[in-house]
Amino acid sequence: MLHAIMPTRRIHHALVALLAALTLLWLLAEPKPWPQPLTWFSFRAVFVQYSGVIAIGVMSLAMLLALRPRRLEPHLDGLDKMYRLHKWLGIAALSTSVLHWWFAKGTKWMVGWGWLERPVRGPRPAGEQRGYLEALLGSQRGLAETVGEWVFYAAAILMILALVRRFPYHLFARTHKWLAATYLALVFHSVVLVKFSYWTQPVGVVLALLMAGGTVAAALVLAGRVGARRKVRGTVVETKRYPGVDSLETVIEMAPGWPGHAAGQFAFVTVDVKDGAKDGAHPYTIASAWDAQSPRLSFITKALGDHTRALPELLRPGREVTVEGPYGRFDFEDGRARQIWVGAGIGITPFVARMQQLARRGGPRAQVDLFHATAQRDEAALARLRADAAAAGIRLHVLVDAEDGLLDGERIRRLVPDWAQASLWFCGPGGFGRALHADFAARGLPARAFHQELFQMR
Repeated sequence: MLHAIMPTRRIHHALVALLAALTLLWLLAEPKPWPQPLTWFSFRAVFVQYSGVIAIGVMSLAMLLALRPRRLEPHLDGLDKMYRLHKWLGIAALSTSVLHWWFAKGTKWMVGWGWLERPVRGPRPAGEQRGYLEALLGSQRGLAETVGEWVFYAAAILMILALVRRFPYHLFARTHKWLAATYLALVFHSVVLVKFSYWTQPVGVVLALLMAGGTVAAALVLAGRVGARRKVRGTVVETKRYPGVDSLETVIEMAPGWPGHAAGQFAFVTVDVKDGAKDGAHPYTIASAWDAQSPRLSFITKALGDHTRALPELLRPGREVTVEGPYGRFDFEDGRARQIWVGAGIGITPFVARMQQLARRGGPRAQVDLFHATAQRDEAALARLRADAAAAGIRLHVLVDAEDGLLDGERIRRLVPDWAQASLWFCGPGGFGRALHADFAARGLPARAFHQELFQMR
């Protein structure tokens, strides 16, 4: 999926650049970033402003990314990377907000406990007058502080739940939506409590733009309008189970409007349960090549959680679904004449779509070795995989863990002697991908030659 750099470096850079930019803008606006004399209270006054700017800034960008903006995909290497950035922005917002809350609220507690003595506040300098707008915002300080405190508690709980993998996905999808409402309340908190002088500085302009965009994004999230223009109705027409690998293949007949997709892309599928109720949007890699003459999509899912275990019952033929997409940049297009594909477990799915696409074209553009590592065996699934590989002109290596041992970099290099001239495309468990990337990088494979789908949306 990457075209220039390793899987997460670009989004690391994006996060660091955002934090650095907001910090620099704040430093330009704050006349005394290091107050003298430096006391707890003088530092608190400055740090509360700085942490507030950072927190609302990263929250605003996270809210914008929640809209799944396709225009950013080429710059962030796909929606999967974008969602990883969304997660890190949330973690940054949570961490900064905790510090912000402690210096604001904890200081008051420490004064009450007798640990700190609040300095005597002097009179307002003579001749200092506040304009109407500044006075209006100042009159709302008490309300803004109360709203900010209680909304912070709610937002912190929702963010923590989002990070807990064991929290069921369908509950995560519903509760995560509530963060949009907490964000709107925190916008009010920030507008009132950000130092008024900032609003005439570049930092204020940037914050205003970010919060305006975030507000629109939050409204769209709450209205259920995310990806509305990219949604197309479909009907389940066929399902097939592969019990050996505990997987289900679902074929969906698409209504007019689906724009087509490239092999390796994915889509969000929402199932109509009953009486107009929706099961929630779940991301799945598309396991079929696009044919406009036969507008069907195939998805292969493995029973890994509460939702996927229920799919055989939910996705019966005749069931109506909504498909949103396509998304992703795992497109196999890197210009190399030699490629190595590694599909571990259900990670084989994008390679199935690519082989179907190549078979229709009449063969591969590159010489390809496909490694499929699996802990389970299903003869029907393997027979289909071999047929797809043969039709596409792909050299297939199937390794069942209990029979053939675990797949590692050494085995790949032994079976593909010219690996140094190849690019490596990986889809599967994140830990396996990181280990494989580190192994090949240690032996000189350039970062730009390793492509990985980060298919964790939370």
